[in-house]
This record gives sequence, C-alpha cells and structure tokens, in this order.
Amino acid sequence: MSLTTDAPVPAPARGLNALGDLSEHLLSVLERGGADMSKLGVPAQPEPEDGLWEDVNVPQARARRNIWIGSIREASHDRYLQLRLTDLDANQKPKTLQNWLSSLVEAKRVGAEPECLQMIVPGNIGSGKTTAVVALGTEASEKGLLVRFVKHATYLNWLRPDSAPSGKSSYSVRKDHVEADLLVLDELCGDMTGLATDFVCSKTTDLVESRLAAGRATIYTTNLKSRRRPGSQEISIVDILGERLVSRLGDRAASARIEGPDRRKPARPLDW
Repeated sequence: MSLTTDAPVPAPARGLNALGDLSEHLLSVLERGGADMSKLGVPAQPEPEDGLWEDVNVPQARARRNIWIGSIREASHDRYLQLRLTDLDANQKPKTLQNWLSSLVEAKRVGAEPECLQMIVPGNIGSGKTTAVVALGTEASEKGLLVRFVKHATYLNWLRPDSAPSGKSSYSVRKDHVEADLLVLDELCGDMTGLATDFVCSKTTDLVESRLAAGRATIYTTNLKSRRRPGSQEISIVDILGERLVSRLGDRAASARIEGPDRRKPARPLDW
C-alpha cells in the first residue's frame, strides 16, 4: 500500500531556476516596465564611479532606457524614438541641444549641479520642437541619465484623483517626475487660453520649484511667448501662470527658439 502525505514540496536549491523556463522572460518584462530588479532577487550591479549607467548589459542601464521609452510610448510618440540630434536640421538647434546635454552629463559624472538647469524651447506650431526634445531625451537616456517625457496637460491630469496611469497614485506620479535626472515637459500651457486655475498653478509651480531646488534639469517646449508683446492680442505664459512662475522658469535657464514652417501642414490646403 502506498502512503500519501500533505507535506510541502521542498523549495528548489539556491541557484536553481524557481520559475522554470518562464523566469528569464518574466524578469525581462518586469525590467522593461522599470521594476526595481533588486527587490526581485536580481543581484544589484555595483554603482558606477561616475554615477552614470551607460552599458545596456547592466540591468539598471536597461531599466533607465526603458523608463524613457515607456514615457514616449505613453505619449504615442514612438516614431520619434529612432531620431538622434544628428538627424535634426539647423532650425531645430541641434548644436545648442547637444552642448546642453553634454553639460548635464558632465555635471552628473562629477556630482555637480549643471550651470544651466532649464532649457526653454519655444516656437510656432509644427516647427519641430517635440521632435528635437525627444531626440535629446533619447540620447540622454543612452548616456545613463534617467529621463522622462510628459506633456504638461497630461501631467496635471495624472495628479487628479483616480486619473493616474494604472497602478500609480498621484504621489508616485509627482515623485517620478520630480526625481528624474532630466524631465522633458512638452507643450507648456498647451491649449490653455486664460488664467489658470489654482490647481494648475500650484501643481506646475510645485514641479518647477521642486526640480530647481533639487538641481535637476528640465526642458520645456511651448507655442507661447513668455510675456505678451505691446499691442498684441496673443496670450502669453504670464497671462496663464502669472509673473512669479515665469520668473522661476527663467532661473538658471537658456532658450533655443525653433522657427520654421509648420511641418505637419498639408502641401495643399484641404477643402471639403
């Protein structure tokens, strides 16, 4: 007669693959999502002496790259991921952006604060601003910086109750965007046509001032001028966010205006 037992099956010996053939695949999926691999039992790699993860064979380096790629895909800008600064035309200020990126990487390498913390990229609609800053962000992520992309309106929406991406809270959304080495904030004040609400002003001010206080770099794109020109009816960022915040945007900042025709305009006007 055979005997049965309810005794638990012994755990696999240390070093064996507890998840079987799925282990490597599951870990790669979690890693692409930016998971902290050390909490999953993956041995942490030693911190690089210069603070930068560039070798994509190191899990931390791949995780940082995947955070950037994920933020771009969240914004449905996948097609821009193949672009680098060398793919930009002269109107998109590739040299200015490259020099700024080099200063950020060098500051990170030596543990210093960049002299220029904020880059403002204004320009007319369709001039290629977003293309340029995504190319910058991709190169920054390849050089070991933790970079995130988000549209201004999207960030504000994610901070509202029950509006954050699945599995996130408004607290974690703020934390992610405040703590990135480089934040690409696209379309500052996009589609805003009047004085911002207290919520918009307070959350935008918090993001800008928190990143400045921490010495973290931010690049902004906008279709609007900082202040209304005399006699102009065009709304400005001061009209929306107020003079105090625009003053903060000018703190340790430079500007790279992108001018040119609307690249998205059809060759012939559509008529229907």
